[in-house]
Amino acid sequence: MDNWAAEQAARIIWSTWQANDRVDGLPADCRPSSRQEGYKVQSEVARLSGQALFGWKIAATSQAGQKHIGVDGPLAGRLLESRTFQTGASVPMVNNLMKVAEAEFAFRMALDLPPRASAYSMQEVLDAVESLHPAIEIPDSRYREFAKVGAAQLIADNACAGYFVLGPATAAGWRPHDLAEHLASAWVNGKLAREGKGANVLGDPRLALTWIVNELSVVGETLRAGHVVTTGTCLVPVEIAPGDHVVADFGLFGRVEARLAP
Repeated sequence: MDNWAAEQAARIIWSTWQANDRVDGLPADCRPSSRQEGYKVQSEVARLSGQALFGWKIAATSQAGQKHIGVDGPLAGRLLESRTFQTGASVPMVNNLMKVAEAEFAFRMALDLPPRASAYSMQEVLDAVESLHPAIEIPDSRYREFAKVGAAQLIADNACAGYFVLGPATAAGWRPHDLAEHLASAWVNGKLAREGKGANVLGDPRLALTWIVNELSVVGETLRAGHVVTTGTCLVPVEIAPGDHVVADFGLFGRVEARLAP
């Protein structure tokens, strides 16, 4: 994929995002055909946005997530600064196509992890983590039929990034805990909507974090100190609507909430 094609694809995605609109897919002359080409377009979308990078997200780390967007493995995407919120915020829902919320483990990094030839181990990645946070992701897509366009186009579209809500860093000592077995629940308007656990996130949220570090390394991206990585939903995505109050509860690791603007 040459630079012209990547720029054309990025302009279509970013203008569609800005207009809060949808397209069927990218034109054949600028459609990415591989994951690497998808990341090239994604990088150009971020450049066009002019926004600071808050961090990264992982889409499709659970079987439910993969089924939801029609892929067979995880995808990395960028979290743009203007589309992130702190717990308790009012989050826009205008023209959101997916209409779901996800309860996720998020990690804030303390050290840069730059690209290198050898893969990072999970211990190396965990040694670079500053803090663990409960989080809610509210994904979205710029494609009308997002489950049919394939991984490369979804990566180009920022891996279905929508809005992200970060909870406070947990005060609990999380490192000795088995995050795979840790339970999370989602509540909508005061009622339990769904439950899940960390094992739904690529087997363990720490494995998911290690996956994205190595995925970014392969495509020449650095996971930087201060960036937040949200690792994918611990439970089947919860159906939401404008006006809802959503809470993701991680027990001793804390909770995070958002009100969806009517």
